Formats: sequence, structure tokens, C-alpha cells
Amino acid sequence: MTDASEMISLEVDGVSYRIPRGSNLLAVCLDNGVYIPHLCFLENEDRPTASCRLCFVEIEEVAAPVPACTIKVDADHRVKTTTESVRRLQRSALRLLLSAHDVDCKNCHANRNCELQTLARFLETSLKPEPLRQMDRSKVVDSSHPFIDHYPHRCVLCGKCVRICRNGNGLPAFSFTGRGIDTVIRHYPHGCPVDLPCRDCLACIDSCPVGALKVREIGS
Repeated sequence: MTDASEMISLEVDGVSYRIPRGSNLLAVCLDNGVYIPHLCFLENEDRPTASCRLCFVEIEEVAAPVPACTIKVDADHRVKTTTESVRRLQRSALRLLLSAHDVDCKNCHANRNCELQTLARFLETSLKPEPLRQMDRSKVVDSSHPFIDHYPHRCVLCGKCVRICRNGNGLPAFSFTGRGIDTVIRHYPHGCPVDLPCRDCLACIDSCPVGALKVREIGS
């Protein structure tokens, strides 16, 4: 049980909550039904990456919006999640993510269960925003993993598959390679232990927000 002296006050959009000191701001909001757009967040990570740049909020007395996933609440705060500046940053971040994502929903196995679709609806923006130029991502399916296919043209490089495998198994089955706009996720068979429990785990697939990973169909 948390000591009462370790509880602090957090106000989000005018509603007050009593929470344990040191709680992650994004997790607190989500746990209390306050939806904040996000893609890359994994609960209980010591150092969230904030790579998707979606979960911006405004905190009173902080000069500029900050990613909620990076904030450990250690004092009484007033937070706003719906201001115009927050929404502008979130829509810009989503447009950047979509510039690297091949929007072909009808032919994707994650259709209607895709976080990008959820985000676009929530932020009231198109899945094919203008005027950003679409990045030329390979549509060749990477089948180097023994039974998991990776679709690089769908991947938004949130890194959840890499981190969740590393956190659970010590060494990820997938990793980042390349730099800048050439960065991709790749499987390195020689870098993984032979007993990596992929077939019994599949946490990487479950964590993927956009259908970039899929168990290979038998015979393919």
C-alpha cells in the first residue's frame, strides 16, 4: 500500500486525481480514461523513448508542451491535454509518421485494428495528408526471421518490437539498422540465441501498432 505522504495531486483538464509520487504522467492519464495520442509507449520502462512525438501535453509553469511519457510526476501539477498547440504538434507528428507508412488499409491484415487509423480519427485528420511527400519504402517483405514476416513499408519505427523483446528476452530478435530516412527494422539471425522463444512469445507482433509484423502463413 502506498503511504499517504507519498500521494500527490494531479489536475488534468480540470479534474483532480490523487496519485503516487513518481507516477508516469501518460500512464496515469490513460489509466484514468484520459486518452492522449501515443504509439511508442511501453508501461514500466525506465526511460521511454518518446520517439513518436505524439503524446504532448501542456504543464502549468512549463514553457513549452512536453511528451507526457517522459514525465514522472513528483509535484502537484496542472496539465492540459486538449489545447490547440498540443493538437497542432500531434497532427504534425502524425503527418510525419504517415509520410513513411504505405497507406493501403484494405490490403493490410491490421485494417480496423490499426493505431494510425485510431489516431487519424481522434485528431480528425486524413490518413493521406498533404503536402508531405511520401517516403519511398521497400515493399519487399522481409522473411529473414524463421516464421515472422516484416513489412518495412508499414513500419513506423516506433521500436516497440525491439524494446519489448530486449526487455523480456535480453536480446531482441529485431533491431534498428541504417541511419536517418534509411533506418529500418531488421532481423539478424546470427545475433540471436538459438533458443530465443519467439514461437511461444509473439509479444513483438502483439505490440506492433500498425501490422508491420505477422506470423508467416504455412507454405509461404
